Amino acid sequence: MWWWTQHGAESDPAADRPASAPSSAPASTPSSPTPAPETTPPFPLAPPDTDPVSGLPLVSVTALPAEASRTLSLIDAGGPFPYDRDGLVFFNREGILPPRDSGYYREYTVPTPGASDRGARRIVAGRSTEFYWTADHYASFVRIAR
Repeated sequence: MWWWTQHGAESDPAADRPASAPSSAPASTPSSPTPAPETTPPFPLAPPDTDPVSGLPLVSVTALPAEASRTLSLIDAGGPFPYDRDGLVFFNREGILPPRDSGYYREYTVPTPGASDRGARRIVAGRSTEFYWTADHYASFVRIAR
């Protein structure tokens, strides 16, 4: 009643609201073109630097150490290999590479300069001309793009 007696019946009660009070009127926004609807491909796309089969990163031979390139040349030639364990079956126990039948993958040592043993670097080759590089003894792999 106080408001009624102070301002009279004809006064606008909205005039007493602070200017910063939220309004219930819709805000006007400048019109903008409606964006085109997004389309989803029928299958998931891998980034261009990812092998679509394994999901592993792709790396070029030139990005690998020179010793890896020499090991690939030996694999292509069928040997001779510097280590007696080169060419043995790699069982993929870590499960990082795509699952294949036993005997599908073979491992080859990539010499590490200054190492007194075989070191941790390997190339694992699949039967269908796929090659994988690991510098940390099978803890991680990348697919070699050839």
